[in-house]
Amino acid sequence: MTQAQTKDDRYVSDFHALQKSVDGSEPAWLSRVRADAFARFAELGFPTARRGNERWKYTSVAPIAGATFIHAVAGAPDSVDARVLNGRLPHDDGWVTLAFVDGRYSPSLSTGAPELEGARISSLADSLASDGDVAERHLGRYARFEDDGFTALNTAFVNDGAILSVEREACIQRPIHLVYLSTGDGSPAVSYPRNLVVAGRNSESTVVETYLSLSPGRDLTNTVTEIVLDEGARIDHYRLLLDAADGFHVGTTRVHQSKDSSFTSSSISRGAALARHDLLVTLDAPGTSCSLNGLYVTSGREHIDNFINIDHAKPNTTSRLYYKGILDGSSRAVFGGTVLVRKDAQKADAQQSDKNLLLSDDAEVDSKPSLLIYADDVKCGHGATAGHIDQDTLFYMMSRGLDRKTASALLVRGFAGEIIDQVRLEPLRKFLDETFLGVLAGSQIGGGR
Repeated sequence: MTQAQTKDDRYVSDFHALQKSVDGSEPAWLSRVRADAFARFAELGFPTARRGNERWKYTSVAPIAGATFIHAVAGAPDSVDARVLNGRLPHDDGWVTLAFVDGRYSPSLSTGAPELEGARISSLADSLASDGDVAERHLGRYARFEDDGFTALNTAFVNDGAILSVEREACIQRPIHLVYLSTGDGSPAVSYPRNLVVAGRNSESTVVETYLSLSPGRDLTNTVTEIVLDEGARIDHYRLLLDAADGFHVGTTRVHQSKDSSFTSSSISRGAALARHDLLVTLDAPGTSCSLNGLYVTSGREHIDNFINIDHAKPNTTSRLYYKGILDGSSRAVFGGTVLVRKDAQKADAQQSDKNLLLSDDAEVDSKPSLLIYADDVKCGHGATAGHIDQDTLFYMMSRGLDRKTASALLVRGFAGEIIDQVRLEPLRKFLDETFLGVLAGSQIGGGR
């Protein structure tokens, strides 16, 4: 690429290269969706406007829009030695793992999928090559690309990721771990993981979605996950972001719930020069419920943005949203989004809360939770707080013999532990206790990374 070419020219050339590589080997419906999505991205571009852009009011994507990323149509997904992952990922021998390296499926790092009873799980690329019926019915139906440039770009370049289809009445005892590794090897690269989870009627399953950078680098991960719950289905979903301090991560998650279904989410984030998670849960039938918990930890000059929305579209629905942030250095966090209660969604019960602990005078948080209520028989509330360690409590602990550093670390650990203690998976909870709470208790978060 010459210096005269623009960044958009690069996406055009990458898209044409991808089309050429898959020509004749992918379903016609996917080719049409891909082409429509890229045409829409060409119209939308990245959301860089500062005026009239409420969704991105406190987060500038100019560093992403102005960067050049390498998109590899082919790669070496088995180039990572499993030994380098020891201690860097939550793990249990009983889990089913699908691993991806720079956006491409890695058979050597994946385990347990063929033996999984009650569900079908495979890489998206393999599913499309054999039986793409589930993907055709659901892919792109919930994560719409018409109004979002990042989702449009992901859909245009969709190539690999995980697809999970849980059978009706199935109770999947083995957690399913989707691992996305960025190698950070060479020039800044971009990957477009795509996940689709379809839970059948009255099924139960647990999904862990982990993103890990193996080395420093300004790579971009632009990921989309669609989760569909049929009547009475239950999903416990965990999303873990362990990115490099210089990396970029933009994640979009769309959840659609049918009657009497239950969705529980825990989102734990650390790192990234710019990280954004856009989550929308639609409670589209009576009896649906969701519980969304989150913890984000920032230091240095990192920036994390959680844009969380819940749509109470039908009556007799329940939602709980509880996020916490711990900020140090000159880092910044953004929490926004809306709980929408539609006109006919009577008897809706919604509670929304975001609490932040600032460990530095230079850290900043912009928290703007909101309620839009169009029904008159509801029970709703929301709140947001931000502050430093309580000095009275700190003084009390020091009066009992603790030094300031230890007392401060214990208070921070207690603040974060309220979210981590709600994690039901013991191996994951232990990992988080060691990698998050352990660092906080040792007061090692300060000063950036």
